[in-house]
Order: sequence, then C-alpha cells, then structure tokens
Amino acid sequence: MNLMLDDCDTWAVVGLSGNPGRTAYRIARLLQERGKRIVPIHPNAPTVLGEQGYASLADVPFPVEVVDVFRRSESAGEFADQAVAIGAKGVWFQLGVIDEDAFRRTTEQGVAMVMDACPAIEWGRRRG
Repeated sequence: MNLMLDDCDTWAVVGLSGNPGRTAYRIARLLQERGKRIVPIHPNAPTVLGEQGYASLADVPFPVEVVDVFRRSESAGEFADQAVAIGAKGVWFQLGVIDEDAFRRTTEQGVAMVMDACPAIEWGRRRG
C-alpha cells in the first residue's frame, strides 16, 4: 500500500466519469492534489479533471503504475488482469470491492494489490 501511495505517480482510475458527485471523481481529485497524474478509464473516454480519458487500459499510450478500480466486485477482477497485462506496479480495489481470486492471480504475478481500501482514508491514517 505504501509503495503505491508514496512511489507511484500515474494512476488509472477505472470507472471515472465527469460526475463530481461520484466517489471516483472525488478520489481522482484527491490523487491530483497529492501530485499524482490520473488517467480516466471509462467506455466513453471522457476528459476528466483536465486529463484525457481512455476506453480501456490497453488504449493508454504511456505507462500506468497503479490501476484504481471503482467497479462492482463481480466485474473488478478483469481490470486486475488487465493491469497485470499492461505492466502496472499495483492494483487498488476501492472500499467494498473484493475479489479474492483476482487478488491471488495478481499477487502471484508479482503485482502489489490492495482490496477494500480507500487512498483518502489511508493517507488520513498516516497523519497520526
């Protein structure tokens, strides 16, 4: 977790749209405030928070270090597999997103993974 929060600068945010009422939008904005580059991943490929979006991880023309997944648990595992395929250093499943098989597959490939956690909460815990 610390590797991703401290050392990884480019975060693809799966499920990020331009809706500021959504959690993905708020977390993407926080990532930017923390100096991270965000990459929106959404079927419509919207530009969000000033960053060009892409329809899939495979479409991103530069390296992505962390894939942050805002999808239901039953569809999140495919994004963990895609993260491994593109050479990401880490996969982050947001609060409530749990897929033990995806966790096993991902970590067996040597890719760090966090499940059922939120970067905002984890950064907040460090202040104490």
